[in-house]
Amino acid sequence: MVLDAPTQATSSIFEQVAEFQHEQVVYCYDHETGLKAIIGIHNTVLGPALGGTRMWHYATEAEALRDVLRLSRGMTYKAAISGLNLGGGKAVIIGDAKKLKNEALLRKFGRFVNNLNGKYITAEDVNMTTKDMEYIRMETKHVAGLPESMGGSGDPSPVTAYGTYMGMKAAAKKAFGSDSLAGKRIAVQGVGHVGTYLLEYLQKEGASLVLTDYYEERAYEAASRFGARVVGLEEIYDQDVDIYSPCALGATINDDTIGRLKCRVIAGSANNQLAREDEHGPELVRRNIVYAPDFLINAGGLINVYSEITGSTREGALAQTEKIYDYTLQVLDRAEQDHSHPQAAAIRQAQERIESVGRVKSTY
Repeated sequence: MVLDAPTQATSSIFEQVAEFQHEQVVYCYDHETGLKAIIGIHNTVLGPALGGTRMWHYATEAEALRDVLRLSRGMTYKAAISGLNLGGGKAVIIGDAKKLKNEALLRKFGRFVNNLNGKYITAEDVNMTTKDMEYIRMETKHVAGLPESMGGSGDPSPVTAYGTYMGMKAAAKKAFGSDSLAGKRIAVQGVGHVGTYLLEYLQKEGASLVLTDYYEERAYEAASRFGARVVGLEEIYDQDVDIYSPCALGATINDDTIGRLKCRVIAGSANNQLAREDEHGPELVRRNIVYAPDFLINAGGLINVYSEITGSTREGALAQTEKIYDYTLQVLDRAEQDHSHPQAAAIRQAQERIESVGRVKSTY
């Protein structure tokens, strides 16, 4: 896992919270279950903070904090730019999911979520499943992404993949003049739930696929299924492709990798793909690489979970997700007009909605 390091190794928790302008950060600990978790609530101007919980074996607690701060901020922008009445939040549980995750730990985490009284609504993320949400639901009603058998919206991965696919096609149209992906060489980094569904769309359209994954067995299974070629984790950056699609964890576009990329488009489902937005965003523009902002094109999962809260249907969620194509083109055009880069343009667009709605809510 690659994460953007803090600007100062000695920066305090409050300095980091101030940097990202969070409302609240909650540390959760339970001796009996071994639970160590952090909940980040970034902004609740538009509504309650909704964002998934991921479980990961972070090298340090500081790394876990940095991850939850960046992820929860991204959820704020994701909801805002998608027109959803939600704020941004995220949670991380520290530890190896294969060794530590069990019913008691998840239910204890649900208790901590419940103590926030609806300010934060959790859902599934990396190394979490709809079954895990069932355990959390035993302790709190503030959980989404439940199985369809429980009246939930089910696995959000297919909808996330569909939005990523729409954003990729829009970015391709900007770069190549056509949104057709037939014959395009596409490198997919990460073939978990979302990456696998994305591969289905790309295969159906006739793309030439190369892929990698942290779990080698999973990579070869996907390659066999979709007629793709497998490369090593580091080799993925050196592929002669048209499109690079990061669908694993964050900050893979960094000082070490950006000069190795040979693509014309970057469009993937991973969060926080740019290690340092203000540096790597402009650098992609200088290299004539069209970047589809991550929190914009991977919003399908959030849209799907939001449909569970509002009582909408999966079909309605897919229809809303399809609009990501148009939103992506709008942001790419705005970046050009502003002589900026797409990530900055998308953030500005999200912030403008938050500010305008904030003014509406200024009167009790």
